[in-house]
Amino acid sequence: MIDDLYELIGGRLTIRAATESFYRRVKADETLRHFFEATDMENLNARQSMFISMLLGGRIVYTGKEIGAAHAQAREQGLNDAHFDAFLKHFCAALDEVGVKAERAEKVIKRLESKRATVLNR
Repeated sequence: MIDDLYELIGGRLTIRAATESFYRRVKADETLRHFFEATDMENLNARQSMFISMLLGGRIVYTGKEIGAAHAQAREQGLNDAHFDAFLKHFCAALDEVGVKAERAEKVIKRLESKRATVLNR
């Protein structure tokens, strides 16, 4: 049985707070910020929260672009494994900041890791 991580970590409010914290960290990271220079961050926060909620078992319907297509421009800008690793590191730190227990955060990161190949178009 797959844990309903969405509820286990605190649902919508926790995911929204973690996503906002994540993007603050990403925007402060000189190796990542260039991917977001022309991005509507409010819209991205909303779409990312929606995607992560769905990924973690929330009863949320993600209405954004398909994940591979959503990252096509970033791949053209050189998005690679090192960047993906940095994103995971920042999301893990964001989960910690909003109070998600380490063992649950690890499960979240594993679900996000499962999207690496699609994001990097492999």
